[in-house]
Amino acid sequence: MAADFGSGGQHQDAIYDALLEIRVVLGTASLRVRELLKLGRGAVVELDRRIDAPADIYVANVLVARGEVTIVEDRIAITIRDFVQSNMR
Repeated sequence: MAADFGSGGQHQDAIYDALLEIRVVLGTASLRVRELLKLGRGAVVELDRRIDAPADIYVANVLVARGEVTIVEDRIAITIRDFVQSNMR
């Protein structure tokens, strides 16, 4: 049964104030523990994606979009390029 939030107010504010984890995945790599322990400062771990491949954007562990990594002033940011169709309703 869906909640009826009406025209806004207190219930709507509660939804808008909810915190969600956003995760951006540039790529993945699999390492054995012994390989991980051998890594030192400046080590490079090769990921499974090309540099021009879009990054996956997850919200609450659900893939919702893809985008590209950008730099904004002195921070890393993501520019959303495409939203992913979800099978969830």
